[in-house]
Amino acid sequence: MLSKKRLLAVALIAAVAIAAVGAAPVTLKYWLWDAAQLPMYQKAADNFMAQNPDIKIEITQLGWNDYWTGIETGMVAGTAPDVITNNSSKSSAFESKGQLVDLTPLIKRDKVDTSVYLNGVDKIWVRPDGKCYGFPKDWDTIAIVYNRDFAKAAGVDESTIGKLTWNAKDGGTFEKFIAQMSLDKNGRNGLDPKFDAKNVVRYGFAHSRFDANGQPTFSALARSNGWKETDDLYSTNFHFDDQKLIDTMVWYKKVIDKGYMAPFSYITPTNGANMAFAAKKVAVVFDGSWMKDFYTQQSFPIAFRTLPAGPEGVKSFFNGITDSIWTGSKNQEQAWKWVKYLGSPEVQGVVGSFGVVFPATQPGLDNSIKVFTSRNIDITAFTDEVKTPGITFFGPITAFGPKIDDIMMQAWDTIFLSNKPVDATLKAANKKVLALFKK
Repeated sequence: MLSKKRLLAVALIAAVAIAAVGAAPVTLKYWLWDAAQLPMYQKAADNFMAQNPDIKIEITQLGWNDYWTGIETGMVAGTAPDVITNNSSKSSAFESKGQLVDLTPLIKRDKVDTSVYLNGVDKIWVRPDGKCYGFPKDWDTIAIVYNRDFAKAAGVDESTIGKLTWNAKDGGTFEKFIAQMSLDKNGRNGLDPKFDAKNVVRYGFAHSRFDANGQPTFSALARSNGWKETDDLYSTNFHFDDQKLIDTMVWYKKVIDKGYMAPFSYITPTNGANMAFAAKKVAVVFDGSWMKDFYTQQSFPIAFRTLPAGPEGVKSFFNGITDSIWTGSKNQEQAWKWVKYLGSPEVQGVVGSFGVVFPATQPGLDNSIKVFTSRNIDITAFTDEVKTPGITFFGPITAFGPKIDDIMMQAWDTIFLSNKPVDATLKAANKKVLALFKK
């Protein structure tokens, strides 16, 4: 029989072992989709873990499509990450199913200062009922990106590129610009009467395939033409049948036929406009500020310029991302600590020092601008758009976002691949969109 001392010793050893097991760090799974942002958030995770040794951050990066498929299936199967990188076009679908934690009580409990965020981007994540699903991490706008070598060879005055005009009738100076940047097999550009639109070796302009919002694609021109996707941020009244949008799409078809813009069959879902630009098959694109590094790392000189001004002026889609907590997480208090940390000026200052995105707080933005200035990269086309009232606009927030995307992507393919009438196709698509809210 064991003596009392031996029993006490065994009990003490067992208690120590249990304590050691209890001291093992909680592992939080955190997912993101942008490979360019992985290094800066790994740095943030390393700093966080140094301050919180009881929490381990495990980061997974997936491509855009695989990312959202993984999140959606994971939430159903109960295997989703504790914290997700969230996008406004996707969030409402998760919110409506009760899959995201409302942070409002936690924000109030910990007295988090939410006034530190710039440009009103925090509005994207606070709903009319007051529920909040994340802190703004960054913000983005859209700009013209062009190949400077091609502009020089074509004789384009680069000082005019940030002052271009556009309209749906004749395309304005923007259409002349992309015509001049186009090249046929005989070396003629689109301003030459003998330009061969059937044998183009370099398109002046291209977009990747359209989704519903057209964030880095058609939204700039359609909005500058007076089109609004919905009446307001949360409206269920969509306007894909609006004549302003129809006129914009008719113009797109015209410049494709003229050979100034790459047809949809040329730009595939896996080979977007940015890849055609990198391959020097396209001279001009519209793209978001989140893609700055991709363009500045090309082997040829590029520049960013302000979007063309339509009848309603310059218009740029304004968006941002956040981090949200999955309601199925078994470690919500630790997840909240991580999310709160990611939204802080401290972390956004670190993020800004990588010069990849424009953080949503002033310290981070200042650091990001310093990085680009040190590289002699002019990014004012993106930053100036948020300084002028009336230029930026939000996309709609709706739980039917993915379904609306499906409807509209089929409509764009019908218009641009099957060559069906623009007006009838968009009117039919809009009826399908409105029907979603009547079920």
